[in-house]
Parts: sequence; C-alpha cells; structure tokens
Amino acid sequence: MNEIESAIIIANGRIRPMSEEGEFSGSVLVNGSKISMIVKHSLMSSGVDEIYLRNIFQLEENIPIRVIDTQGKSVLPGFIDAHCHVGIGEEIYQYEGDDLNEMTDPLTPEVRAIDGINPEDVGFRDARLGGVTCVFSCPGSANVVGGTGVVLKTAGRVVEDMIVRDPAGLKVAFGENPKTVYGEQKKMPMTRMGTAALLRQVLVDARNYKEKLELGQKDPDKAPERDLGMETINLVLEKKMPLRAHAHRADDIMTAIRIAREFDVDLVLDHCTDGHKIADIIKTYDYPAIVGPSLVNRAKVELKDKTFKTPGVLAGLGVKVAIMTDHSVTPIEHLPLCAALAVRNGMREEDALKAITVWPAQILGVAERIGTIEIGKDADLVIWDGNPLSLESNPEVVMINGKIVKPE
Repeated sequence: MNEIESAIIIANGRIRPMSEEGEFSGSVLVNGSKISMIVKHSLMSSGVDEIYLRNIFQLEENIPIRVIDTQGKSVLPGFIDAHCHVGIGEEIYQYEGDDLNEMTDPLTPEVRAIDGINPEDVGFRDARLGGVTCVFSCPGSANVVGGTGVVLKTAGRVVEDMIVRDPAGLKVAFGENPKTVYGEQKKMPMTRMGTAALLRQVLVDARNYKEKLELGQKDPDKAPERDLGMETINLVLEKKMPLRAHAHRADDIMTAIRIAREFDVDLVLDHCTDGHKIADIIKTYDYPAIVGPSLVNRAKVELKDKTFKTPGVLAGLGVKVAIMTDHSVTPIEHLPLCAALAVRNGMREEDALKAITVWPAQILGVAERIGTIEIGKDADLVIWDGNPLSLESNPEVVMINGKIVKPE
C-alpha cells in the first residue's frame, strides 16, 4: 500500500464490486485517486466507529481521514457510457456547439474527438448527477470513416485532465447515414455498396502506406509524405485500437463483420439494433456489442425493430455487451434507466449492471483502471440510496479519481 498522507473511507456499505466476487458488506479506503484497501466487515447499525476503521485499515492517529458512513447503502463502481457524444455534440446549442461530423469528405480518419471536446458541456454535469463517471465520446456517423473517439472521465477543467485512453477507437459507419449525407451531394457513397467499397479501399491504402514507410526506413528517398489519416488507420491494422462500427440493420452488422475479418482487425459493433436477430452469429465471431440508444423513437427505417430485449438476448448467448445512451440522443443521466428497461425485457439484473460497468471497461480497453471495485483501480465510486436500477433510487455521492463530485 502506498504511503498515506490523508484518506477517504467509504464506510459501512453493501459493496457490489462488479468483479468475480459477489456483494459483501464492508468499507473501502481511498488514497489519493486510487482504491487502496477493501475490508469486509458486518454492517454497523449504530453508525461507524472511527477507531475501529483506523484499526482495520492500519491508519495511524496522525493521518487525517474523512469517513463517509453509507449506512448500509449500495456502493458500486461508477457507470460507463461506452458510446456517446458528450462534449462534442452539445445538446443546448446548434451550430456553435455541434462538432460531431466533418461532412466535407466521407473519409476523415485524421479527425480526433479530443480536439472537439468541451469540458464545460452540461452533459458532463448531467453524467455525474446520474452516476456516470466515464464515457467513450466519438464523432458522429455522417462519414464512412469519421475519426477517432476518446475515453474520458466526466470531471475535469481541461480535456487533458479527463483522458483515460486516446485514441480509443476509429469510428466507421454503415447504413443510412453516410449514404444519405453524400447521396444528397451526388457523390460516393450513394449506396451501402459504396460505403463498404470506400472503407475497404482506405484500409488497403493504409496497408500500402505502411509498406512505403518500411521502405523509407531503408531508403529515405522512398519515404512517403506524412499522412495523418493513414497513420490513424494503421493503428487499427496493428490492432492498437478497434474499428467502432455504427451498424443498426442485421445486414450492415454482417458487412462490418465481413470487412473486419477480411482485414484481420478488431471490431466493436455499435448500436447493433438488430443484434437479437443474429445473436448466435455475432457470438460465433465473438465481437462485443454496444447496444442502443433504445430509449428513442423510430426516427429512421433501420430502427424499426429496435427493442430493449436486444442486450439481454446477446448477453444470454455469451456476447460481451454494453448499453449506451448515444447522448444527446438519450440524455446521459438515463443510462441506468436504459439498463433497467433491459432488465424489464428479460436481461438478468447482474448482466445489466455489468453492461454499464465492467463489460464496457473491457470493451474500451481500460479495465485495468475502471469498471470494478478492486485494489489499485481508480477511485470512481458511487453510493446509491437504493437499487441503482430502480426509478426511486438516486446516487447520493459520486467520486471520480478519489474526488467527490456530487454533491458538488
């Protein structure tokens, strides 16, 4: 355990770590930004005893501590929204707050969400109020290749303070959106065939660019000019980040899978609206799915078969699933409500909670830091006054990186 100068103890709670270990009663010691120690003990009905806590955590009397008595309430890891546009698509603004889509070309791999994130977007505040402590925020789906997304904490004055992983995935889009945007301009892609062809070609171009780079190392005269877009796509080809494929319809999901297999790249299926129709096939290929937004109307034809049953069907077959809001499509503070509606439609409660904690952490490649309550992980903790999937429950205390952000 690192040397402790001061500490916060989340005491006397029902700990739901969302790890392989089940719920237990106990207390959590937070040292700086990390979970430093976890101790199991019986709930103290008459209130916490500071002397007892100092003893079990082996804290000297000269070490200042702050004790938060949960009074037997639930303590969970902060929730994770694995696909949203908070900070880059601000809901209360129009043009001045909309940095979602660079609709000047269907292929913009060089675009980075991090350069459009506004930490003062009220969506971050709403996330914290809803117990959401981490997000994957990414460009929109107007382009075939839209740019890279970033994993962020939902508190921080500047984006550099919020980053967990960047870049964290390359946004690509299938289906209605890119062909609608560019079809209206009478340019490729006007069809789903065109979308797939453009994506294949840019992946081939990136392979060729990489070969030229290797030649340039041997003969500088043969080195290509630097290309930021090709560099980005090569991170996908090298499996340093996945394709994040916007796909609603079953055939679009299969096109994404087909191309990922052709080029041997990692793939995450975003939206996966028709995933319940081909859940067994998705499981066969073992790609994770981030499902949603389901708490919306059927604004597009490809949403006609949307259902809250989808995440439960996929999880039931062993597919790793996360639930998204796609904020601001569904307000980010409603992430636990989306999980609750999945439970009402057949998903196991434990799976629904995993779909907004440990599973998205794993899908996003940040499970070594967040997603569960374990020693050494970031102190992103939420105290709930009831079942977090109940409409009657509220997050009373929200902690990010060891700092209490609610109440503010």
